[in-house]
Parts: sequence; structure tokens; C-alpha cells
Amino acid sequence: MDTQEHGCTADTDHDREFPEVDLLSPLKIRSVSFSNRIAMSPMCQYSSHEGLASDWHLVHLGSRAVGGVSLIMVEATAVLREGRITPGDMGIWGDEHIEPLARIASFIKSQGAIAGIQLAHSGRKGSTDAPWKGGAVLREAAEGGWSVVAPSPLPFAESDPVPEELDDKGIEKVRLGFKEAVKRAVKAGFEVIEMHAAHGYLLHEFLSPLCNRRKDQWGGSLENRIRLPLKVAETMRDEMPEGMPLFARISATDWVEGGFDIEQAVFLSRHLKKAGVDLIDVSSGGMVPKARIPVGKGYQVPFARQIREEAKIFTAAVGLITEASHANEIITGGDADLVFLGRELLRDPYWAIKAQHELGKEPTWPIQYGYAVKRRAK
Repeated sequence: MDTQEHGCTADTDHDREFPEVDLLSPLKIRSVSFSNRIAMSPMCQYSSHEGLASDWHLVHLGSRAVGGVSLIMVEATAVLREGRITPGDMGIWGDEHIEPLARIASFIKSQGAIAGIQLAHSGRKGSTDAPWKGGAVLREAAEGGWSVVAPSPLPFAESDPVPEELDDKGIEKVRLGFKEAVKRAVKAGFEVIEMHAAHGYLLHEFLSPLCNRRKDQWGGSLENRIRLPLKVAETMRDEMPEGMPLFARISATDWVEGGFDIEQAVFLSRHLKKAGVDLIDVSSGGMVPKARIPVGKGYQVPFARQIREEAKIFTAAVGLITEASHANEIITGGDADLVFLGRELLRDPYWAIKAQHELGKEPTWPIQYGYAVKRRAK
């Protein structure tokens, strides 16, 4: 077995002893090779106009590629205009979005990193203002707001507007939105695509019984609640080149009794694997505003391990992973195959290069910096 493909390409792989790998080991998924196990989480910047990527996004994402991260995941990118969280969200609902995104993907690849993009629909959590403006719901078109949709007419917070319940026509529009978004993402040059089914947004809303109260084929049983995410995953896989990895970010638990939980997440992950998903990006929460979440160092990592072991699929660990030694232990201990970093990469774009030094490897500075850094070190 190729040591770069350990763990999850087939059920039999999990019956074998894992080769020794660490945070800085390469990883191959389908035809894409990652130089290490460090990835940048998709983090919304709320800095687009009509969904268009800007110079801010180029510098924001490009600097982390310069800093040694192997996978740069572009923020949640709306597949439909009404699928944005805020008016400043990035989008990919039109062909005009391709060129600015292609510029970013091209620069990321020029630095030796892999360019990925997360495709999303906000569902009932859309039509809000930017967080630094308070994040209030935009109720009127004059404020820049729009009507939101969900599997059932249940608002996220009691004071929020009641979302419109999607009918079959609306559900099909969502599926086709993801389909066309994948085509545009491929044209833009992305090498990994992620389906966003976490944090209380539309696909997660269909998964969770806290939000999905439907009585038709899209609700009720777990088999029905996973139906739309699976259809979207299958649609995305059909539009992607065979060698391109498909990821799915899920919330492994709602952290609320009676909500979506880890056992259901394992069931979903098994079916996503059959649908052509290659890696589960394991997060949690976001479905209800007052969930009691035991936030702490690596608090979501056990979910990644359980899904990896029981669904026999690649996983990524996320959430309060800040130290290189901790990230390394997640990989060496078999908890996950990738580590996604968020806020820590905002604090330090060169975290991955520093991790090389801390883990006893020669830091691979970009050539423009390396000669000067090494000369001063002498």
C-alpha cells in the first residue's frame, strides 16, 4: 500500500497497520498530493461585493500558501445569491465569479500549495449583517436583506424572521446551484472542493431533527434527513474530475439532546463515502444559538477519530488546535489525516514554517525570504 494513501481508500486499508506518519508527512487523496497535513480552514471574510473575490482575498489566502500550509480552503462560497450569510459573502453563482477566483487559485498553486474551495448555502442563517457591524438580521431589501429558506418554517432564533419552507422545486434549485458551482470551481482551477454541511447552514438543517420537521421524503427518519446532502454530494462528484478530491464538512453533534449526534454522523459519513466523498472535515455545533458546548483544547478531535475508525474514511480535525506538538499528536495518534487551522493562522500566517522548526525539520521558507532568514541565522 502507498504510504501516502494510508487509511481510507478502501475498507481493507483499515485492517492493516497504519504506516508511521506525522504532521509534516505528505498525503495523497485521489490524484492530489498534499505536501504536509496542515490545512487552512475556510473562514468567511465578509469582504466581497456581489460575491466577487478581491485583492483582500488574494493576500489573505496567498499569504498562508507562502507560509507553508499545504491546503488553502477558500471561505464558504455561496452557490446561490440567496445562499449568502451576509451581503459581503463570497459567491460562485455566476460566471463573473470565475476569473477573480482563478487568480487566487493560480497564486496558491504557484507557492506549492493546493487550492480548495468550500461551497455553501446559508439556509435560515442568511440575510445578516457582517459580524463587526453586529450581525443583526437584515429584514428589509432596503437594508440589503432577502428572504431565507429552510427545510421547515422554524427560525434560528426566536426573534428572527420565519424562513420559507423549501418545496421540491426549491430543493432542486439548491441541488442545481451546487452543480453549477462545481463546474465554475473546476474552471477556476481549484483542486479540492468541499461541501458545507455544518454549522447550522442549509444542508446541516436538513440533517438535524431540531430544524427538519418535515413529513415527506426529505424529513423524519435519518435516511430521509440525509437524502439532500447525499444527492448534493453525488451531484458534485459527477461534475468533478475523477482525480479531484471531494470533502464534506459536517457538524458531528448539535450539542443538544434530540439533535444530530455522533452516531448519526458516522451513519452519514458511511453514506457520503459511497456517494464519492473522500474526506470528512469534522466540526460541530451551530444549529441552535444556545447550545452548551464544552469548548477546550482539541474538543472536537475525538469525533474525527470515531468517524475515521467507524466509517473508514479520511478525516480532518478542527477546533482550538494551536500548538505544533498537539497537531502532530493528532496525526501520529491516528485521530485524523489532516489538521485544519483557523484563528491560529490568522494570528500567524507562518505557523506551518515554524511548525517545521519545532518538529525538528529544516524550515522551507519561500526563496524570496529564505536566503535572508538563513543568512541572519548564521
